[in-house]
Amino acid sequence: MAAPQTVSSSLSKPSPLSPPLNHTRFFPKPTLPCIPNNTPKPLFTLSSKNPLSDIIISHKNQTSPQDNDVFIEDDKPREECGVVGIYGDSEASRLCYLALHALQHRGQEGAGIVTVNNNILQSITGVGLVSDVFNESKLDQLPGSLAIGHVRYSTAGQSMLKNVQPFVAGYRFGSVGVAHNGNLVNYRTLRAKLEEKGSIFNTTSDTEVVLHLIATSKHRPFILRIVDACEKLEGAYSIVFVTEDKLVAVRDPFGFRPLVMGRRSNGAVVFASETCALDLIEATYEREVFPGEVVVVDDNGIQSLCLMSHPQPKQCIFEHIYFALPNSVVFGRSVYESRRRFGEVLATESPVDCDVVIAVPDSGVVAALGYAEKAGVPFQQGLIRSHYVGRTFIEPSQKIRDFGVKLKLSPVRAVLEGKRVVVVDDSIVRGTTSSKIVRLLKEAGAKEVHMRIACPPIIGSCYYGVDTPSSEELISNRMSVEEIRDFIGSDSLAFLPMNSLHTMLGNNSPNFCYACFSGKYPVEPRELKVKRVGDFVDDGLNGSLEQIDGGWVQANRNPKEVKASTGA
Repeated sequence: MAAPQTVSSSLSKPSPLSPPLNHTRFFPKPTLPCIPNNTPKPLFTLSSKNPLSDIIISHKNQTSPQDNDVFIEDDKPREECGVVGIYGDSEASRLCYLALHALQHRGQEGAGIVTVNNNILQSITGVGLVSDVFNESKLDQLPGSLAIGHVRYSTAGQSMLKNVQPFVAGYRFGSVGVAHNGNLVNYRTLRAKLEEKGSIFNTTSDTEVVLHLIATSKHRPFILRIVDACEKLEGAYSIVFVTEDKLVAVRDPFGFRPLVMGRRSNGAVVFASETCALDLIEATYEREVFPGEVVVVDDNGIQSLCLMSHPQPKQCIFEHIYFALPNSVVFGRSVYESRRRFGEVLATESPVDCDVVIAVPDSGVVAALGYAEKAGVPFQQGLIRSHYVGRTFIEPSQKIRDFGVKLKLSPVRAVLEGKRVVVVDDSIVRGTTSSKIVRLLKEAGAKEVHMRIACPPIIGSCYYGVDTPSSEELISNRMSVEEIRDFIGSDSLAFLPMNSLHTMLGNNSPNFCYACFSGKYPVEPRELKVKRVGDFVDDGLNGSLEQIDGGWVQANRNPKEVKASTGA
């Protein structure tokens, strides 16, 4: 194993800001609720762990869609990352570590924590799972009662480490740490303007743009710099910042990505992408960070500020379909209850005579339970998922058909043989994995296989923090439902109708973003190309951004509308 790589740097301590922050004088009257709480600039140090040499052999050289051996996750939309922030607990780094464990499903390719101790921002980041990056000795290097953390997903790259968040940067008034969840649709424009003014970029992450905007802002004090920077951003962002004495949480005006606030029994304030992180560290959920809100936590308590006038929220519906854990409350709704209702609607709208209902684990399980209960058919585990297979593996010397899926999913012949089977999954993206699952079930003896998908057909790429393929790769954008059924080989296929989804969400329906189903985007990309979620394969920049291949998706100027048959 290669030895961990460590980088350290320091900045001379600037003079302190003056005068002291006066919330009444500096800020307009907040238009969002505030929660009362009666409870010199720093150096910073960095260290990083890079276990890239531990990776074995990554499966490549894929051929036709029917022959590709794709892991289940490779044929699903993927969320970019999860963030956490903690203020006022002496065990902040360890609580941050635990919270990141709870958010591990939001990103498995990198993790980092920044803490503040004696006015110094200390950072440890690394490639891999949270447990790969941190151990007892690492956490001992992160003392302090103020911390932020990040888990990330990105495309792979040899120099990926430098894009692992949180980022820590120094500017003339001090230093700041930042962790970001989302994706900016005006990244190219902002970066080009900053470079024209002399900014030098070290990464391909949207988050570095935010840091440069803060550093170049002429506003005082620091909180107004954040407001000034965020007013220039377009797209999705849920961000936590840390300075030597403040924790700041910001959510974009549309509220695309989730961010919640909670409190521990000792008064410590916690921000996290999902409530499951609050549960693990015994913090009580209080509320969401509102769209367009800036929440500042320091010794003066909690300040709630309006970033800008915000339109109707457009929260990502895929948080309830796939990304979030079932035990989380996201956008004020139980994820478990949403998925169970999706399954019930499918059973009502698309019934079929069957003997057993099974799920594609793990994300299809709750919807399958709802389907089975509504249909009055037993739910059983027809597919067993292996939790011990990583994203890299050694290909067998003699080709085994569908071995990638077989490593992940094992059929239970006793459940399937001679049965008419309904299999519930959360989504179909390219269709390659679905076709393998159908074949796997039939080879295990299933008499009939009926696919039920707990979301509408995906026809559009997402620009707001979800890693979806280009629209040309999305099978529902190229084929009708019957053509997809024929492609995957199932006996029947049905998606959750859009009109039924709207009905289920009730009065909250207008508050969700359905762009991936409709092609209608709340924030239209002004640029011809939009940066893919994650980072470029080659993170080292030589020359212009245009020279980087594979890093952009074409903006969908004339999106295909959902067919009337889907109920959109």
